[in-house]
Amino acid sequence: MRGVRDAGVTNLLEAKGLHAAYGETRVLHGIDFAVRQGGVTALLGANGAGKTTTLRAICGLVRTRGELILDGKRIDGMATEDIVRLGCAHVPEGRGTFMELTVEENMRLGAYTRPARETTDDFEHMFDYFPRLKERYKQQAGTLSGGEQQMLAIVRALLLRPRLLLLDEPSFGLAPLVVQEIFRILARIKQDAGVSILLVEQNATIALEFSEDAYVLETGRIVMSGSSAEIGQDEGIRRSYLGY
Repeated sequence: MRGVRDAGVTNLLEAKGLHAAYGETRVLHGIDFAVRQGGVTALLGANGAGKTTTLRAICGLVRTRGELILDGKRIDGMATEDIVRLGCAHVPEGRGTFMELTVEENMRLGAYTRPARETTDDFEHMFDYFPRLKERYKQQAGTLSGGEQQMLAIVRALLLRPRLLLLDEPSFGLAPLVVQEIFRILARIKQDAGVSILLVEQNATIALEFSEDAYVLETGRIVMSGSSAEIGQDEGIRRSYLGY
């Protein structure tokens, strides 16, 4: 089992001995992991393994102990707003779309940390990736399909111009063809923008195809780490932890 990546690899994010808890309930038990610069890392495991808590810990949304290092700066203990300003954007499970607001208003909320004059070109750039959102620009977000709402949540995060994108279950509740479309677009965005991605995804097949590195969590501990190809080929890991 490997932990933080080998010397010579540039990591954008590193976690060292990360613990996390909700009140007295401990969820993460001293895990080590890393996300390489410009890469995609998958966090895999059954429900309740601690995947979502890991993303919340990075964002400062849960009580933590240990070290979190983003681009050489310790972010454990920082306020969420400061972590966002350092280039971390989070697309939560369930999308977190503001249903009563329009697509445009949701997008403008995503760009709230930046001057309005800078966002016009970015909006058009996002529409190149997600043309359906341009068609629905003035439409209330609550009237969008599930796939369109997921696209909007991703766009809102990207408008922060993040260096690190945290994605929590982007395929949840979506039809297979919509999932394929979203991951094709994410691959384009990764290539064009060089953004690093930490992906939590229940569909292990998709996650391993999309990522280069993967960690398998079980009850708040990492039980396996390595390249996504290695983990995907390990029959014992697939059967014991990934369910296929």
